[in-house]
Amino acid sequence: MPNHVSSEKRARQDKKRQEYNRYYKVMVKRAIKDVLSATSADDAQAKLNTATKVLDRVSVKGIIPKNYASNRKSKLALHVNSLRAGA
Repeated sequence: MPNHVSSEKRARQDKKRQEYNRYYKVMVKRAIKDVLSATSADDAQAKLNTATKVLDRVSVKGIIPKNYASNRKSKLALHVNSLRAGA
């Protein structure tokens, strides 16, 4: 239990930020899973566009690193391209 007013405030802020960050991280995970679970190439492409927007938005906010977002977008694009090649 914090003893100072400033450390009590910091604890409240940390809790609020944790919930905020968890919301966005779950959004990223769902977007990635949607792309990977898509069966048709057109559906996967549409979901890739959405996932790209989500990853960019979350990385700009500083919740995930820029390189992580870039790496995920690249891997997802390779996955969508493999669906196109297979179709």
